[in-house]
Amino acid sequence: MATISGGNRAAAYLTKLSGSLKSKPVVKVGFLEGATYPDGTPVAAVAAFNEFGVPRRGQPPRPFFRNMIQQKGPTWSAAIAGLMKAHDNDVAKVLDLTGQAVAGQLRQSIVDLVDPPLAPSTIARKGHSKPLVDTGHMLNSIEHEVVACTFTNLSRAQSGGSIRSSRRL
Repeated sequence: MATISGGNRAAAYLTKLSGSLKSKPVVKVGFLEGATYPDGTPVAAVAAFNEFGVPRRGQPPRPFFRNMIQQKGPTWSAAIAGLMKAHDNDVAKVLDLTGQAVAGQLRQSIVDLVDPPLAPSTIARKGHSKPLVDTGHMLNSIEHEVVACTFTNLSRAQSGGSIRSSRRL
């Protein structure tokens, strides 16, 4: 699970705003429910196989998602605080903009990943040596959405590394 750290003044301000919430909105970023390949395979499953590897098939981990969180996550608190100020504390707008930005960071992480390299047999089959990019379907399936968070979807959202906010939608 990704967490946002730092930005103590921003966190204190968001905590203060949380007293007026009817529900806690979240932004989900990644391979959302319903995203599938033409054959019905869930994109999230393929992304997980790539992220964590499939040792029994000789497929090494290519941690594009974890790399992105590690590299970009520390900047999110300050970015959200700046967006809150720039958009007059409009949480829905800020979460939408944050989701767009993080989705772009995730896409870029896929494009930038080069290690571990593909096996020679995979390069021969694909015709190029770029890991994680074959048809572009996984890359183009990255989405974001802002949802009102209830008890039921809060635990699901938190396990997916969502960013929680603090204002009425």
